[in-house]
Amino acid sequence: MSEDVQAQIKQLILNGRLTPGDPLPTEAELVALLDVSRNSVREALKALQAMRIVEIRHGFGTYVGPLTLEPFVEGVAFRAAVRHHQGESSLYELMEVREALEAGLIGAVARNVPAEDLAVLRGLVQRMAEEARGGQVQSATDRAFHLALYRSLGNHLLSEVLDAFWAALRRVREDLSDDRPDPLVTHRQHQEIVDALEAGDGDRAVKAIHRHFDGIRRQLSEQ
Repeated sequence: MSEDVQAQIKQLILNGRLTPGDPLPTEAELVALLDVSRNSVREALKALQAMRIVEIRHGFGTYVGPLTLEPFVEGVAFRAAVRHHQGESSLYELMEVREALEAGLIGAVARNVPAEDLAVLRGLVQRMAEEARGGQVQSATDRAFHLALYRSLGNHLLSEVLDAFWAALRRVREDLSDDRPDPLVTHRQHQEIVDALEAGDGDRAVKAIHRHFDGIRRQLSEQ
């Protein structure tokens, strides 16, 4: 019953062409509209909230949620952690998926990277250099770099998927180990990527991406 009510609420969102933040019918209105019990509506809304499809604001009502990939990140990270403890190479698998995505896309970026994106990437690499001198490149800086790297492709879903794999790999690595990569190496690897993009050299950019992941690969081997 809950799954059926979930499907009907999602159809309401689609039919109404609602977007994140738009209000949904009240709980009582959903009960009457869908001809189901109040408990069924509540269970369905709770499940949809866990998937970020709806957002329940107590005292205010129910709204279309942010529709993020956060539940996907949680699921992938937890799966990798559980299988890692079972002796499987789940972290390698997660890293390899992310590497395949980034290496497969960087050539297209190198062919036509906008000047404004290059300026952003240069600024982030400079920030990495400053952070590296302080002893650690911040996760937020690394994340911003990889988001900016593929912005020129203009594919919002792709950006979300890439960011989801970045977040999942970072989360599970931080949960399983206190080790941190050498900040100077991290800066140098990202600088190599930017240098290749500035030269418009797709092959060089692909190699730079693989060298970046080789560093992650070595760290996982040591762990």
